[in-house]
Amino acid sequence: MRPVHPTADETPVRIGAQLRSTRRAQSMTLEQLANATGLTKGFLSRIERDDTMPSVPTLVQICQALSLPVGNLFEAPDVQRVALADAPRINMGGSGADERLITPRTEERVQLLRSSLEPHANGGDELYTVNCAVESLHVVSGAVIVEFAGREDVLEAGDTLTFPGRTPHTWRTADAGAEVVWVLVPAAWSGSA
Repeated sequence: MRPVHPTADETPVRIGAQLRSTRRAQSMTLEQLANATGLTKGFLSRIERDDTMPSVPTLVQICQALSLPVGNLFEAPDVQRVALADAPRINMGGSGADERLITPRTEERVQLLRSSLEPHANGGDELYTVNCAVESLHVVSGAVIVEFAGREDVLEAGDTLTFPGRTPHTWRTADAGAEVVWVLVPAAWSGSA
């Protein structure tokens, strides 16, 4: 049997954006990276734009200066898709709300909930809190009134309200109901599917 030689994929490897974002996350300028690696700013800029591919030793040198394992440049990102139809229903309390968890149950950094709110739906008569640092409510359609101690905010389609997650609040809709997305950072709860 004759050996079969694999051929290289013709799709170019794109590592520039990750190198740039890693450098920027460390508040490092191109000039500082050039000084750390002995390479020119122009050459590093071309690498970050994927206009040129560095040699393996040069790539290792850049990654060492950025404290970035070389292998991280070639790992596929962890991307998870949740279709609305497959999103699990959850119950956050209140009445007249069909709520779905639209981020994976195992996601701990952020949690998104999509709520279809009937006319005169509400989050309950008492103010409540959610165990997260930041809470945002985005109104896709309709209108929602968010009540805090001594304050009410009326949100209409396209409006977003952001507040500390442990702030006592509740909400209600008027005659038309609403479609909303809640964002909780970090996730208020997580677990396996």
